[in-house]
Amino acid sequence: MRILVVGNGAREHAIAWKLAGERVADVLCAPGNPGIAEVARCVPADPARPSALLEVVRREQVDLTVVGPELPLSLGIADLFAAEGHPIVGPTRAAAALEWSKAFAKTFMDRHRVPTSRFEVCASADAAQTAIASGKFGFPLVLKADGLAAGKGVVIADDQASAVAAVRSAMTERRFGAAGDRLVLEEFLVGEEASYFVLADGTAFLPLSSAQDHKRIFDGDRGANTGGMGAFAPAPRLTPEVERRVLDEIVRPVLDGMAREGTPFRGFLYVGLMLTTDGPKVVEFNVRFGDPEAQVVLPRLDEDLSWLLGAAATGALPSRPARFRAEPHVGVVLASAGYPEAAEKGQFISGTQEAARVPGALVFHAGTQRQDGRLVTAGGRVLTVVGRGASYADAIDVAYRAAAHIRFDGMQFRRDIGQKALA
Repeated sequence: MRILVVGNGAREHAIAWKLAGERVADVLCAPGNPGIAEVARCVPADPARPSALLEVVRREQVDLTVVGPELPLSLGIADLFAAEGHPIVGPTRAAAALEWSKAFAKTFMDRHRVPTSRFEVCASADAAQTAIASGKFGFPLVLKADGLAAGKGVVIADDQASAVAAVRSAMTERRFGAAGDRLVLEEFLVGEEASYFVLADGTAFLPLSSAQDHKRIFDGDRGANTGGMGAFAPAPRLTPEVERRVLDEIVRPVLDGMAREGTPFRGFLYVGLMLTTDGPKVVEFNVRFGDPEAQVVLPRLDEDLSWLLGAAATGALPSRPARFRAEPHVGVVLASAGYPEAAEKGQFISGTQEAARVPGALVFHAGTQRQDGRLVTAGGRVLTVVGRGASYADAIDVAYRAAAHIRFDGMQFRRDIGQKALA
């Protein structure tokens, strides 16, 4: 089997790494990165151009494609590939609206009685400011850009002044472009955050794993939201009883609802959760594997990912949970100076090979590239360093000992990743 992985981040590196260790004849990645190039064959193609990816599939005679990032899915890559008869793991553009439109996701959950926060969709700055002034949701108040904003379209406003400023930034100054033409205002949920993943084939689904992300840039969950500064898996707060509720009250109603509305869901469904005193509630959906969650979930998978992906693409998933190793995994993201705003690029990176030689450690590349033969930074999130251990404490120790080998100017990372698992 020849499999194409679409994307160039640490999530795609983790997917390619897992596939390369299986009985797969050829693993390709478009466009890939220097780390991925060590385990797969990278081919040039723009993930934002589904037609270019289709040409890669035709030229390389690819048997199966798996999409990493959300953008190609929002542009209809699954629709294009299905029309041409090429198997792909990823939802149609209509089904992917669960992620690319926060307004659609909230109204969908309302229709299908999926537990989530109270909300209002605002199509203008005046409507948003009126909703804020009403005080109906109180403070803190969550404001979300309706469209895709690279994981940075969420603001948690502590008071009316900061909420109004967030509206002005998104809708008047258009910080997020068209993605901010509508805003979703939500009540702030109190509890512990966690993520849960399933793989669906349009009819059935396979439960995967829980994980817990760390969104804020600084220790103690302070500072700006990011695409994710680290994660651990599994999430101990997501007990078997909570997992049962997530499956019964969220996953099944969502997948059944998508099918009833004529948009059956195929691919990875990421359920972002808040574990409240009233039970699990949905914070957001992603329609692909999470990043950095994939980097701590996939190394635990104790069966062939290639087989599961093929089953998802052909409607043949087994009616059982996926098999995982028991050892916890902890992943620490190393980011460039300036992230999550304007990140510095072109800084020389050293120590990745030494880090990877630490027993139990893995290093997944994200924003890296080769420049004159040297590895340099090329984005905000540069690397994810993953540690495996018999306990969470052991996994944390491995991850940070490995990360200590890596250097680049301006490197920033959180020093508390995984501590919530110990509390």
